Amino acid sequence: FVPGPHRLNVSSEGYDMYAETIDLAPGSQEVVVRFKEVRLDERVDVVHKHGVGSCRGRLFATTAGLSYAGDKAGHSFEASFASLEPLEVDYLKKNLRVKAKGGKTWNFTSDSADALLAFQKAVEKARARM
Repeated sequence: FVPGPHRLNVSSEGYDMYAETIDLAPGSQEVVVRFKEVRLDERVDVVHKHGVGSCRGRLFATTAGLSYAGDKAGHSFEASFASLEPLEVDYLKKNLRVKAKGGKTWNFTSDSADALLAFQKAVEKARARM
């Protein structure tokens, strides 16, 4: 390495990213980094809207990603955040849109647009920190 200022960027899944400029001197140095854990444990009862029909279930969000547990066989799914675009809420239509990057889209509704919005905000806030 070359002595002088260097930018240190460290990340680990499930933790806040850490960045700092450090001034390296000749010889060996010890750098200590403490991560802040990102916590995410959200859920919302939803109706999954299909092209024809719908099913009821619960949408979960943890630092591992999203999962949907539906009341109809074959309608449940799990997806990592890396595979998903940002969640979108259409408040007036009470719709939460979940879209896989370059792929499938899932639309969910709820009796409460506020519940969908709170879920989306909590997920996107945690995603920004990971």
